[in-house]
Amino acid sequence: MILSNMAFFSARFRNSNLPDGLQAGGEVERAILERTLIHKSLISLETVGSYVSARVETFLNIFTLLYLAFRVLWTERKKGLSLVFEITLRQIYFTGVQAIRVVTVVSLALGAVTIIQTGTRLTFMQGAELEVIVPVLIVVILRELGPLLTAIIVIMRSGTAIATELGNMIVSHEFEAIQAMGIQSVYFIVTPRVIGVTMAVICLTIFFNAIALLGGFGVAKLILPITFPAFLLELQRALSVGDFLLGFLKSVIFGFLIALSCTYHGLTVQRSPIEVPQVATRGVVSATLFCFATDALLTTLFYL
Repeated sequence: MILSNMAFFSARFRNSNLPDGLQAGGEVERAILERTLIHKSLISLETVGSYVSARVETFLNIFTLLYLAFRVLWTERKKGLSLVFEITLRQIYFTGVQAIRVVTVVSLALGAVTIIQTGTRLTFMQGAELEVIVPVLIVVILRELGPLLTAIIVIMRSGTAIATELGNMIVSHEFEAIQAMGIQSVYFIVTPRVIGVTMAVICLTIFFNAIALLGGFGVAKLILPITFPAFLLELQRALSVGDFLLGFLKSVIFGFLIALSCTYHGLTVQRSPIEVPQVATRGVVSATLFCFATDALLTTLFYL
């Protein structure tokens, strides 16, 4: 019995699709190893391709939602505009006003750390500290970390809240009730959140930059012999229109991406309450990835 099984497997092995001239032993093992590695590589490529395809599909769906949000804002402008305006103000209050405390702490810390890291290395530059510190503050805060950290704070606070709220509305059949009453759900639910979050991100970014610059000056005053008028004069000299435009453009795009990504994922809930925290997590992750990718793209284009 054992001999017959060995003969069977030996015949199967000889009839396998191995390349011509391949011998038993070490060459067979190498061939099997090569096939295994190729198979794993194909699986890895397939996984990466599926991930990229899913992200691209999400990105396209998000921009479709953006189009619908502003289309219904125009087509339904005579229906309940005051209610939409009220919902937008509430979103601005939640996203912007209630986040001021967190933004203040983070911006002060960023300004202080930036000056400490820079100023301690400029003790040898007597009288020329401001010429180095102020441009560093502009690059680090106004161009890069100001808009980006503001977006991250908004994602953590408002992004999760939006995705969770919309998911719970679907689970509790509130969307069905709204549609049954003939109300355009995109007009009353999506549009106010997109506008409110975007405006809040813009205002928070301006506030973040101002507080970070003041915090940077406060720390610089402790370690370097500088005055506030001299700081303002150097800041005015070093600032350019491009610095303001880049920071403003980033804040606008970040606001749209945060609102649309979290709103879209919140609307993907089907029926189960278990899906709500899952879509909230996906919305936060997608918004964060989109913001970082957009930041890298805009910064690259700015310096080209």
